[in-house]
Amino acid sequence: MKLGIVGLPNVGKTTLFNALTGAKAETGAYSNAGAKPNIGVAKVPDERLDWLAEYYHPKKYTPATIEFVDIAGIGKGSGKGNELLNVVRQTDALVHVVRCFDNDEIFLEEADAARDAETLNLELILADIEITERRLERAKKNAKSGDKKYKHEVETCEKLIEHLSDGKPASSFEFSEEDSEMLADNGLLSVKPVIYVANMDEAGMADYENEPNFRALKAIAEEQEAAVLPVAAKFEEDIADMDPDEAALFMEELGLKERGLNRLIRTSYDLLGYISFLTAGEDDVHAWTIVKGTKAPKAAGKVHTDIERGFIRAEIVAFEDLKACGSMAAAKEKGLFRLEGKEYVMKDGDITNFRFNI
Repeated sequence: MKLGIVGLPNVGKTTLFNALTGAKAETGAYSNAGAKPNIGVAKVPDERLDWLAEYYHPKKYTPATIEFVDIAGIGKGSGKGNELLNVVRQTDALVHVVRCFDNDEIFLEEADAARDAETLNLELILADIEITERRLERAKKNAKSGDKKYKHEVETCEKLIEHLSDGKPASSFEFSEEDSEMLADNGLLSVKPVIYVANMDEAGMADYENEPNFRALKAIAEEQEAAVLPVAAKFEEDIADMDPDEAALFMEELGLKERGLNRLIRTSYDLLGYISFLTAGEDDVHAWTIVKGTKAPKAAGKVHTDIERGFIRAEIVAFEDLKACGSMAAAKEKGLFRLEGKEYVMKDGDITNFRFNI
């Protein structure tokens, strides 16, 4: 999974990136303006994996990971021709950070989440117009051959440009099944799933549901069928290196039951339709990310292509069943240990051992 962090300048994107990945990328007013993107990896918190590690005491512990790409702030009028946007075209979804705090030292205006969200969305649409216009030029040249495929592409690009020019995102455009290839390689930004992060200060987080900017951003997210999360990025960065008990104490003072970053990662999985199955033993406890609906042989291929090729069956016990029973032997005694074939659809939290022969 690869997520792109975007937003206007100085809204806390890189602070969030540091909190997620443990990186020490420079922050501050315009610190990364024009700079290369920050790229880092975050481990996916998973209490199931922690439990399995206590049970097996493995030599290795391998959580699932998410790659985050943080680019310089996109100012008004910088959507077109912004080469840094090419980096986030290859991501699965966008984390759109929106300022919901005031800072007189940096900003002349008070926070206005609705205004800022609309500004960035328009910049992404402008970037999409630019890339679609390029594709239209190529399609027109290719259409001279008489190929119906390119004629359809010309028509689609023209309609899409008209749609985008009305300020509407590509996500609300009706693509046909024939356009799947175009969608796959065109790198449209405004078609990507979005998680809005309402970046708040500690005072705002204390009663975020009634904070006007959060409420405005939530309304925008609901209209776009996007996700929205309140996060205090600076607070998250500050507690990232703390002892867990100390961090828990600070969170309790703020009335938080879990880190906002954990909610962000979980929301990313839900938004993109991902789940994790687990493999466990004395050598390694490992979380593997797959798309919902994946069948057992395809999941086996995540572990190794040879296992998929020689798949026989999957030995499976649900994590919750194993935890409730306390041991694998007890789970087997209760008939909770199953053998599944090639048509089995994997479930989140399946503890799996694949049988194969090549």
